[in-house]
Amino acid sequence: MIRNLMAIATALLLSTQAQAQPEPKGDYAEVNGMNMYYEVSGTGDPLVVLHGAYMNIPTMGEIIPKLAETHQVYAIEFQGHGRTNDIERPVTYPNLADDVAAFMDAVALEKADVFGYSMGAAAALQLAIRHPEKVDQLVLASVSYDMSGSQPEFLEMIPTMTPEMFVGSPMEDAWKQYAPNPDGFRPFVERMIALEHEPLAWEDDVAKLKTPMLIIAGDSDMVTLEHIVSMFRLVGGGVAGDMGKPLAPSRLAILPATSHTAVIDQVALLHLLIEPFLNGETPKGMFEQ
Repeated sequence: MIRNLMAIATALLLSTQAQAQPEPKGDYAEVNGMNMYYEVSGTGDPLVVLHGAYMNIPTMGEIIPKLAETHQVYAIEFQGHGRTNDIERPVTYPNLADDVAAFMDAVALEKADVFGYSMGAAAALQLAIRHPEKVDQLVLASVSYDMSGSQPEFLEMIPTMTPEMFVGSPMEDAWKQYAPNPDGFRPFVERMIALEHEPLAWEDDVAKLKTPMLIIAGDSDMVTLEHIVSMFRLVGGGVAGDMGKPLAPSRLAILPATSHTAVIDQVALLHLLIEPFLNGETPKGMFEQ
């Protein structure tokens, strides 16, 4: 009986604490000709969160509030996504990276950890390449550094992509829910299709990075496992442990039975991987002191 009462009391306490957490604070920042929407939640070391293509802050799901339990999370919405207006400018990874850097300046965020998913991960990688002084640690989920690392089926699909595949679909309805200009979906889609044709050839740049990174991918992701391992090796990973040398600062995690779109919804598993990395916690081997 006592145990039951304690369990109930604990559950009520946790529930009260969860309810007491303040709602994310939404605001806009002037960034490169856009009114960029962002939300700030939680307290702790700053962590910038970057969503995937055609997504927004809500579609990133529960990983943002989970990370906000121990970090001050700055979640942004990219050009043409969510509540951020589109502008007459190509959507490219360098442009997205420069937007993040400009956003950080706008909110007086000198340096932060960065977590990106899919398109957001590629933008985060470019941020570290183009603005290394802005990035402390990187968490990259479902990312590639070269288009050749994409699954063959995806590479075959890219030339067939047209706006008609998206216009009039439920994706357009979802986009209009937040868009400042509900009539701008077609030009937005045209920019996003052009992004798929952007050549990625960042191997030399990635190899020069000193930024510690956690690379996460599904075992059935849109990026091949061989490519993910290649990227891990580029940043010093994949060497033998237990040989008297410290492990590389970067890490690799492959999620089992996980497709590209299933990566971001595995909140408990993602948090279990991300939190120790950001805290600098490393499992101790038998031969380590």
